[in-house]
Amino acid sequence: MSEEAQPRADVDDSATEGTLDASLLPEIPGGGRIVLAATPIGNVGDASSRLVELLQTAHIIAAEDTRRLHRLVHALGIETTGRVISYHEHNEATKTADLIEQVQAGKTILMVSDAGMPAVSDPGFRLVEAAVAAGLFVTAVPGPSAVLTALALSGLPTDRFCFEGFLPRKAGERSSRLAELDGERRTMVFFEAPHRLEAMLRALHERFGGERRIAVCRELTKTYEEVLRGTVHELLEWAEKNEVRGEIAVVVEGAPEKAPGAPEDHVAAVNELVAQGIRLKEAVAAVAEEARVSKRELYSAVLAAR
Repeated sequence: MSEEAQPRADVDDSATEGTLDASLLPEIPGGGRIVLAATPIGNVGDASSRLVELLQTAHIIAAEDTRRLHRLVHALGIETTGRVISYHEHNEATKTADLIEQVQAGKTILMVSDAGMPAVSDPGFRLVEAAVAAGLFVTAVPGPSAVLTALALSGLPTDRFCFEGFLPRKAGERSSRLAELDGERRTMVFFEAPHRLEAMLRALHERFGGERRIAVCRELTKTYEEVLRGTVHELLEWAEKNEVRGEIAVVVEGAPEKAPGAPEDHVAAVNELVAQGIRLKEAVAAVAEEARVSKRELYSAVLAAR
């Protein structure tokens, strides 16, 4: 869930390559595979038994940060037997080809990020993309997810949602991104750095208004877990008065459904399409569907306005 890559530890070549327990995964011709494994987002007790076994038996472990991996392994009271390498956004372009060759040679690559599921706002996508292009087997060990945990705890609708990652740092780019989401009806989940949370909430206030419901989820599954629920206005006031720390996920209520309005309100939109060369009936059909008004009534309104 971390936004920026930190300096990474060097490759750990001190360990010999592991011997994979064949019972952990299905039989694949050639034996090689990539396994994306979710790691705890805070509480080490959330590590699955499959993750623990694969950490001990995978031939190669590609870790976003080898130091964090070693801390996790130590906390779990286990040892890795495979080769551990660093694999992050600054070296994945150069290391992906070698990992693909290792899979083709029959090795099992275990991919882990700092926290949560690899490839979701974390390294891993490039490796999966290359593996799929090469026709190699890719599977996953599901587990902790900051996105889903924040969504579930937010108290906001969970039936339809989208994940937007980190908003741009620069104010103008951030405003443009939020403008693209202005009509988004689904619940939105964002990540944000604690020192930029106030600026983010202010941008939400400017674009969506102060009454939109949100939840700020901090330090999920950790000792000081905190979920604050309220309006954008309320949580902006909170952020202005408090020093925010820890890993942050922000869940934002989707845009309210707009009333369709009267057919006469959409005549100008039809005329604009007609001016672009679209036939009248096609223009009426397109606008009526978008505005959720009767095509017949809109057509009559257009003719009456001429």
